[in-house]
Amino acid sequence: MVYYTKVLQADETVRYVGGLHWTIYRNAILLAVVAVAALTACLSVSGDWQLIVLAVAGLFLLLAGVSFLGAWFVRITTEIVVTDRRIIHKVGWIARRTEEMNITKVETVDVSQGIGGRIFNYGTVAIRGIGGGWEPLRRVGSPLELRNAIVVG
Repeated sequence: MVYYTKVLQADETVRYVGGLHWTIYRNAILLAVVAVAALTACLSVSGDWQLIVLAVAGLFLLLAGVSFLGAWFVRITTEIVVTDRRIIHKVGWIARRTEEMNITKVETVDVSQGIGGRIFNYGTVAIRGIGGGWEPLRRVGSPLELRNAIVVG
């Protein structure tokens, strides 16, 4: 069961459910590419060098797997939800950190996207409220949809 369903009020409706973009796996993807390159290089060398290159490829593959699992865990344990009353941001599973802000207290919602963010539809969303704000939400998938769900209210 997801976190936000446990904290919804009786007559509160969900407008938007978001999360982190798949580009959070970029380190794992790069490490896997290096592992495949090392495996390909393993075919062109012989003797003792082949074992060394194979060990390096195995190490990079192991690092890619660990990086993937870490990013996957962060991605599935992060929730960004906009309801008709508030914004809920939850990170973590056992050690959990949550932030909530009433929709009526939101002053501005800033979206920042670089070239990669525009191409792959991810970005950083900064929500500023009356009297303070949140730390920016980085690598959010579909940041403009999140912004629109917040400012519609």
